[in-house]
Amino acid sequence: MTEPQQETSPDGVMVRIGQAIMLHRAGDREEARHRFSLLWSETTGEGDLFHRCTIAHYMADTQDDPGAELEWDLRALAAADALTEEQVEWGEHSLAVRSLYPSLYLNVAADHAKLGDSAAARRELRRAQGALGSLADDAYGEGIRAAVGRLESRLGPV
Repeated sequence: MTEPQQETSPDGVMVRIGQAIMLHRAGDREEARHRFSLLWSETTGEGDLFHRCTIAHYMADTQDDPGAELEWDLRALAAADALTEEQVEWGEHSLAVRSLYPSLYLNVAADHAKLGDSAAARRELRRAQGALGSLADDAYGEGIRAAVGRLESRLGPV
């Protein structure tokens, strides 16, 4: 009997990312972390930058250690930056990535706050605030704006 092959097409990767996200949201952090790790190792080329950004963004949330969480959030940000530089070629993803920046910066700010580095947290929070204009007036945008406001309340004015 042969093992079923993992779906590696771009749409298949997004399905697998979605499945790992659902596992995490259902409380199975360990299995979600395992699946994100597999996805990370399978997506290595420039053509996978959008996937890598998404994987790292969600992988960060599965980490138990705040330092590891920061490392994954920085990987997500690096993939987004690399994708933005290639936006002519990857135009269909550039809008999606631009709308991720407020969340990416917010996550990095929150990581720094967890690690006790309030100066770095404030710096990243300012970046998140500066990117809020890329968000739509929808539930996602409202949620990110509210989270930015909550972190600002915790840190004090930036």
